[in-house]
Amino acid sequence: YTRQTRISDVISDAAFGSYGRLIFPVDEGYWSGTTLEDLDLVWYNYIDPDKTVEVCNYLRSHADDCFIDIYTEAEKQADPEKRNTGLFFFRGNAGQPFAICNAGGGMAYVGAMHDSFPHALELSKQGYNAFALIYRPGWTTATEDLARAIAYVHDHAEELGVRADGYSLWGGSAGARMAAALGNLSNLRYLTGRTDLPQAAAVVMQYTGYTTVSADDAPTYANCGTSDGIASWRTMQSRLESLSALGIPTEFHAYSGLPHGFGIGTGTIAEGWLTDAVRFWLSQIGETPSAVLSTRTDKRQDSTIYSIDGTRR
Repeated sequence: YTRQTRISDVISDAAFGSYGRLIFPVDEGYWSGTTLEDLDLVWYNYIDPDKTVEVCNYLRSHADDCFIDIYTEAEKQADPEKRNTGLFFFRGNAGQPFAICNAGGGMAYVGAMHDSFPHALELSKQGYNAFALIYRPGWTTATEDLARAIAYVHDHAEELGVRADGYSLWGGSAGARMAAALGNLSNLRYLTGRTDLPQAAAVVMQYTGYTTVSADDAPTYANCGTSDGIASWRTMQSRLESLSALGIPTEFHAYSGLPHGFGIGTGTIAEGWLTDAVRFWLSQIGETPSAVLSTRTDKRQDSTIYSIDGTRR
C-alpha cells in the first residue's frame, strides 16, 4: 500500500477475508477520505498518513494471524453486533507482557487507525505484545467487549506467546475511560464474573475527562494537551492527584498548546511520550525497558512536560 491507495481497496483486500471491514470504522458519518493519505477522523488531530500506510502494510503482511475473534460464532449469531468486534494482534517478542489498546471516538465509533493501531504497532516494535480492540460503541457494550478481550488474552496466553500477567490497558479519549474502568479491580471482577484474572499492572490514558477515583484503580500514566477543548488537562491532573493521595503510582504529562486527539504525537512536542509510558508500565512490574527501548530518546518534551503538581520540570 501507498499513500495513494484507496481505503476501499484496503477494506476489500482478499488477504483480510471477512475482517477487512473492521480496519476502518464500521460506523458511518464519523470519518472521511478516499485514500490512505486523506483519511480524516472526527475529533482527531495530527493523523499521520505515513503511519496509516505503515499500519495497513503491517496488517497485510500478517494477515493470516493478526485478527482474533473474541466471541464465538454462537454468540455472534445471538447478537449480530458482536460481529463488529475483535482484536488486531501486533506481535512482539515471545513471553513478553501484553497491552490492549482502545481507541476513542466518543462512544460513537472506533478511531483505531489513529488512536490504537499506531500505539500497538510501536509497542510491538519495542518487543511488547499489543492488541488493538475493535469494540461496539456505547459504554455498556464497549466495557463488555474489553472485559471479554482481557479474559480471552489471559486464557490463551500460551498459544498467543504472551505473558499472562503484568499487562497494561491503553486508551485515548473514550477508550481511555474504558481502560481506566477495566483497570479497576472491582470492575474487572464484576464485568468478567471472574476472580482469577490479574489486575492490569498499569493504565495509560490520553485526553479524557474521566473523574472516577477508587482505591481499586490501577497505577496510572496520563497525558493531555493544554489546548484540548474536549478534555481538560487540569481535570486529568486532578484525578491523578487523587489517585496519588491513595498511594497509587501515577505520572502525568501536559503538552503546551496541543489539542484533542494527538495520538502518538508524531511531529509534535508530545512525540516520544509512548516511551515514557512504557517505562512507567514496566516499573510497575519490576522490569526495565528492552535494549530497543532504552536507545530511544526524546528531547522535544524537556520543556513541555508538567509534573503531578502542574509545574514544568
